[in-house]
Amino acid sequence: MAEDNKVVADIRESFGKGAARKIRAVGKIPAVIYGHGTEPQHVTLPGHQVALLIRKANAVLDLDIAGKSQLVLVKDVQKDPVHQIIEHMDLIVIKKGEKVQVEIPVHVEGEPAAGTIAAVESHTLLLEVEATHIPERVVVSVEGLEEGSQIHAKDVELPKGASLVTDEESLIVAVHTPQKADLGEEAAEAEAETEAAEEAAAEEAAAE
Repeated sequence: MAEDNKVVADIRESFGKGAARKIRAVGKIPAVIYGHGTEPQHVTLPGHQVALLIRKANAVLDLDIAGKSQLVLVKDVQKDPVHQIIEHMDLIVIKKGEKVQVEIPVHVEGEPAAGTIAAVESHTLLLEVEATHIPERVVVSVEGLEEGSQIHAKDVELPKGASLVTDEESLIVAVHTPQKADLGEEAAEAEAETEAAEEAAAEEAAAE
């Protein structure tokens, strides 16, 4: 566990919406820790430090709670939809060496054959991995793939020690020739405006 994942957590003894607002007002985050048959434990975490750590998916934190170390996996982060302030976090107790199931982001690299595009059909894969060695992402290469090529979950090279939980037949990436709809609304609108302008010009010329 990296030193920069160490976070000092304070035991929380006040609850309710009012108490949570006061916690957030002083730059901290209310959180609850559960798992491994233990009673849920309510804590507060330093807001700025934790906000930086959880930018990475499936962040693991090494909490210092009253002098005792506790590894936790960030399971859920609730944010204010307008201000994007972290309102609450759910943390799961984990132990070194145990396996957990987590959604791992899919990163597509490379360029498919000329004139085609690679459409990502699934942006994550559910994997079972060691709790303290969760990969940041899985990489899928589409370099040189031709029209009609498909990459399924079973085709993805998994990180060492990881096993696939997602249905192996799940479609991850499909390569196809872009249709007009793939140009996007803006491009389609621009094309329509150009056509309208050309038609108007033709009508004016005919009127003259």
